[in-house]
Amino acid sequence: MALVDLSAEELAAFMTAQKSAYDELKSRGLKLDLTRGKPSAQQLDLSNELLKLPTGYVAADGTDTRNYGGLHGLTELREIFAELLGVNVDQLVAQGNSSLTLMHQVLVDCLLHGAVDSERPWSGEDKIKFICPVPGYDRHFSLLNSFGIEMVTVPMNADGPDADKIAALVKDDASIKGMWVVPTYANPTGDTVSQEVAAKLLAMPTAAPDFKIFWDNAYALHHLTDVETKSVDVLSLAASSGNPNRPILFASTSKITFAGAGVAFLAASTENIGWFLKHVGMSSIGPDKVNHLRHAEFFKDADGVRAHMRKHAEIIAPKFEAVERILTERLAEHDIAEWTKPIGGYFVSLDVLPGTASRVVQLAKEAGIALTPAGSSFPLGTDPDDENIRLAPTMPPLEEVEVAMDGVATCVLLAAGEYLSKN
Repeated sequence: MALVDLSAEELAAFMTAQKSAYDELKSRGLKLDLTRGKPSAQQLDLSNELLKLPTGYVAADGTDTRNYGGLHGLTELREIFAELLGVNVDQLVAQGNSSLTLMHQVLVDCLLHGAVDSERPWSGEDKIKFICPVPGYDRHFSLLNSFGIEMVTVPMNADGPDADKIAALVKDDASIKGMWVVPTYANPTGDTVSQEVAAKLLAMPTAAPDFKIFWDNAYALHHLTDVETKSVDVLSLAASSGNPNRPILFASTSKITFAGAGVAFLAASTENIGWFLKHVGMSSIGPDKVNHLRHAEFFKDADGVRAHMRKHAEIIAPKFEAVERILTERLAEHDIAEWTKPIGGYFVSLDVLPGTASRVVQLAKEAGIALTPAGSSFPLGTDPDDENIRLAPTMPPLEEVEVAMDGVATCVLLAAGEYLSKN
């Protein structure tokens, strides 16, 4: 029976049972962490061979990777990831280890110099706004906030951000300079942008002539099932829509090889690539090509990456299955929560009874289970409905995920009972 349908007496009995369950949970002295989407040590071990590579220092084209130069990054590695990301090699650059660094750099260059199609540097505008699909990625929001950029939220749906609402917002407001989107297995919902939604976003009229879509394809290769979702060919779609410079695609191997020693990629129109390299050339004479060679030698080709990612899935898919199983067993009958069932990515998005997410996180903390703060998936950490919690089950061992999720379910039930008892 749904919790909201219980009589006062039944709800009181329910609360007695949940308080007892919670007291038992606290007595266990747990110390578990579901806060960040980090690879587990077992996943990192998959790439330990990198520590013995490269076996030499000369690339396939004769480049001495120890020396300066090569702002585009090593060709043989770019060829591998161009195939995987569905872009042309000449539209892809390989850089350092962090795609977030590339996003920061592109945003700073737009602020200081303007984009390729800007009338002036963005910092010269009276106001700058960005569209932010929610729930979304907290680091995107923090980056914007660090520069005082106003964030305008739109819903993230199963087929991508609400394109019709976005089109209405950008049509007449020239201060809206761009938007974020995690197009494949989005953080935290696991949703994927459809071809139809992507087409609308790339073709829609915008008051700002230099409107940009920061297309953060962080999880494009992170499949959890045999269904390997193919990402939209955003660059070709943008070109055919007459807006070739609108999207800038970001990706990295951070959750593929070593999180702190991978390779980040940027893909864009030829004009955007020239613009990016012009500005990055002021701060670098070339990326770490030795690391590029190491990765190219490790993977060998695109199929090598695919095989490697299947090994990742074998490790983390059971953890996502445990989240789904426990939430269903503990919460489904009470009709107080909904959650995503991702087929890729790193997160599960849990919506609890409105007004109780913060309480769930507090109860979990007191019981020794660390969760991402409620509201983290919204700009400025504020979820207007106080209902969303991002779950990150990848890093802990499976046994700890099971214990943590059972504890989270207990906290959700207790928080819901408390709320209904007062309202």
